[in-house]
Amino acid sequence: MFYFDPLYLILALPALVLGLWAQMRVQSAFQRYSQVGTRFTGAQAARLLLDRYGLKGVRVERAYGFLTDHYNPLTRELCLSPAVYDAPTVAAVGVAAHEAGHALQHAEGYAPLQFRSAIVPVVAFGSWLGPILFMVGFVFSALRILAWIGVLIFAASALFALITLPVEFDASNRAKKLLVAEGILAPQEMVGVNAVLDAAALTYVAAAIQAIANLLYYVLLLLGNRQRE
Repeated sequence: MFYFDPLYLILALPALVLGLWAQMRVQSAFQRYSQVGTRFTGAQAARLLLDRYGLKGVRVERAYGFLTDHYNPLTRELCLSPAVYDAPTVAAVGVAAHEAGHALQHAEGYAPLQFRSAIVPVVAFGSWLGPILFMVGFVFSALRILAWIGVLIFAASALFALITLPVEFDASNRAKKLLVAEGILAPQEMVGVNAVLDAAALTYVAAAIQAIANLLYYVLLLLGNRQRE
């Protein structure tokens, strides 16, 4: 029988609401400032920033999908979605500069980015192992240690979400400064960049809150189960 725990709703609802609101703000800001033209496409702006800071070896590639933009430190590729790669708009240039900021972080050995990259295998492996260990340990009291191991794996995911915050905030701050400093955008055009990147930052905040809420929920389940035994 399906059982819904109201405790989970209490813990998860704030992050869910914030996440949905942030996604709506990102979509709205991007669409709005995709109507504001500028001199460079997203790909051109990214290439200009990378070249000026000695990162000619970082390739700027076209990705698939909507706002799937990302920087891959393993392949040294800056992948931009079509709405960013091809578009000469304020929104596209802002997103492209943000991703270029990640490439600059990588080149400088930015510690939070290095740490986040280092724990990616743990988080990826634990995303399917953690729930299994938790459920086995939660159901069978003799194997309770497995549940706590699952909680530790969930903690790695929460840590990943938290360390993502300074990584993303720093990339956005770099983008905002460099776009003006390098003459890619005029100061008055930065209103659109700020709107897009600040909205995107909220999505990472929501993800971090959600990860912490999930971790707290699993801990409370175990502690409550122990008290009932």
